[in-house]
Amino acid sequence: MRIGKTATRVLVGGLFIGHSTQKLFGWFGGDPAATAEGFEKMGLRRGRRHAMAAGAADMAVSTVFADGGQGGLELARMVIAAAETGHTSPAFLYALDASIKQKIHAIATEIYGAADVSFSEQAEQQIGVYEAKGFGNLPICMAKTHLSLSHDPALKGAPSGYTFPIREVRASVGAGFIYPLAGTMVTMPGLGTTPAAQSIDIDADGNTVGLF
Repeated sequence: MRIGKTATRVLVGGLFIGHSTQKLFGWFGGDPAATAEGFEKMGLRRGRRHAMAAGAADMAVSTVFADGGQGGLELARMVIAAAETGHTSPAFLYALDASIKQKIHAIATEIYGAADVSFSEQAEQQIGVYEAKGFGNLPICMAKTHLSLSHDPALKGAPSGYTFPIREVRASVGAGFIYPLAGTMVTMPGLGTTPAAQSIDIDADGNTVGLF
């Protein structure tokens, strides 16, 4: 049931914000029969029923990795059909004039299935600074693991009833959003001023140099 519950949670999240949704499963080669059997064992058929019940336009298995463009025709037709039949008006899950904490809480409880949200002392201080400076009306872009709907990579499927921890809250004022860091999530470090590619070359003997 894990895959079905996950599909339902993700699709309902899309519907909350006014998006028409499709569900895609990708196949990356190997024995098609064995792959299909594996999907069935994981609950793919139940996943389809869950997805449709949650409001998805349809669900497709894409094999573009193995079959090229032909492997994506079914998905492409579904996307075209959904685009032609549905007219959506995307909306935020929360009111933009709500507090930063209220917006984070809405995402964590309505989309991620959390029962509550905790904030570190650092996060509390940062939120206070942003709101005092007039940035409290910015939307939220959550920084969390991609391996789970929660903050914890070990929590699979559609977890519920847990506390969603916010360790830090940062602001990209120029870009126009607040991004909380959940759990142990880290952001990509800044790149150096001199790209490594500038040191890579091919010597007179045809050897690649400068890689290390």
